[in-house]
Amino acid sequence: QIAFNQLKEKLEKEGLFDPVHKKLIPYLPKRIGVVTSPTGAAIHDILNVTRRRFGNIEIILNPVKVQGDGAKDEIVNAIDDFNKFNKISSQDKKIDVLIVGRGGGSLEDLWAFNEEAVVRAIYRSEIPIISAVGHEIDWTISDFVADMRAATPSQAAELVIPEKEKLKEEIKSLLNNLRSALLN
Repeated sequence: QIAFNQLKEKLEKEGLFDPVHKKLIPYLPKRIGVVTSPTGAAIHDILNVTRRRFGNIEIILNPVKVQGDGAKDEIVNAIDDFNKFNKISSQDKKIDVLIVGRGGGSLEDLWAFNEEAVVRAIYRSEIPIISAVGHEIDWTISDFVADMRAATPSQAAELVIPEKEKLKEEIKSLLNNLRSALLN
């Protein structure tokens, strides 16, 4: 906890958490990159929410270890790889937003998301990032630097993916208002 507080204070003084650095999360992304374990509950939750809300949004997983030896390096490399991919990709192939996270666990289990290298990779990402680490009560330093924090991986998917049916209803209502205005 002492190490957590010291690093958080250091990075806050450097301005990494300043709201002026936060990028906007796109309203309706075409392509979402996910940095998490390929076998954990987080990816399954994200995929389930995506299928339910707007099934034709593309999800690209860059699989990483989310705890233990090598986890921080894999997370950093995955974030950097997505950004490199965007630099060489045409506009219609780019990743619009990243979800970086994992399900819950102890402070030690979540520690990779408190590593300075991970926090700095999130900060330098040109792609907007939603931090989705743990459960509602869990906070990591990644949460403070990310462009948006989600309490859980499922909530991250809900925040970034609107419900297709609600969008259809809104469009229908707008068309009806437009028709009415034209007739009047």
